[in-house]
Amino acid sequence: MTAAQRVLLRPITMGLLLQSLFLLILFLLGSCLHPAAAFPKGCYPSEEEGLKTFRCSNAQLTEVPRDIPNDTNKLYLDFNQIPFLPRDAFRDLPLLLELDLSHNAIARVESGTFQGLAEHLHSLDLSSNRLVSVSKDTFSNLKAKVNLSNNPWLCDCRLQELIRAVELAADSLGGIVCDSSTQEEHVGKAFLQVIADTDFCNVYKRTTDIAMLVTMFGWFAMVISYLVYYVRQNQEDARRHLEYLKSLPSKQRRSEESSTISTVV
Repeated sequence: MTAAQRVLLRPITMGLLLQSLFLLILFLLGSCLHPAAAFPKGCYPSEEEGLKTFRCSNAQLTEVPRDIPNDTNKLYLDFNQIPFLPRDAFRDLPLLLELDLSHNAIARVESGTFQGLAEHLHSLDLSSNRLVSVSKDTFSNLKAKVNLSNNPWLCDCRLQELIRAVELAADSLGGIVCDSSTQEEHVGKAFLQVIADTDFCNVYKRTTDIAMLVTMFGWFAMVISYLVYYVRQNQEDARRHLEYLKSLPSKQRRSEESSTISTVV
């Protein structure tokens, strides 16, 4: 190959090398950005204080997003419009330490929602939602400190059982307020203050016991009334029959009286 040919081929070779390098860079960028493309708009992974974090704050979500990285340690779903939490919503996040669900529209939490989080989760924020009543079984075996403040709670035995079943975050103790109550005088008061003087579960039990006693007394009174009516009715029939016998001739009357007395006895 002549020197002239080598000079002509050099730009072509350099162009091919640059094109290959450009395609390689595009491939690498595409590989790095591909996982983020699966995330909902407004959600992104990061690392904070050495912990893998996934943020979806104020992302206009209406449900718990899927495909959250399963090595996530901190998950922020606050300031969205999530209305309820389904069963096993977080089962694929075994390393989750903190879960922030505050400032949503959550009105219902299904049993088993937090299944699989009992071992590691230490902070759960459900404040500023629309929770009225939640079963204590929803938080079964959960060791996390839970924030339940600023919800429109119905203060009753169910809430009392829930409060006793979870460990409340210290800064949320005064924020659990009776929006409604089985006893009207408690509305607007902090629930922990109310249960210091009122045992909702015992009040419910006493009410149930009284209702059962009233029902049993009602049935007993009906039985007694029927027995009294039955005896009086038979006595009246026997009296009329005896008066009829008195009007009969003496021989026939004695025979009928013996029969009547035997029947009555």
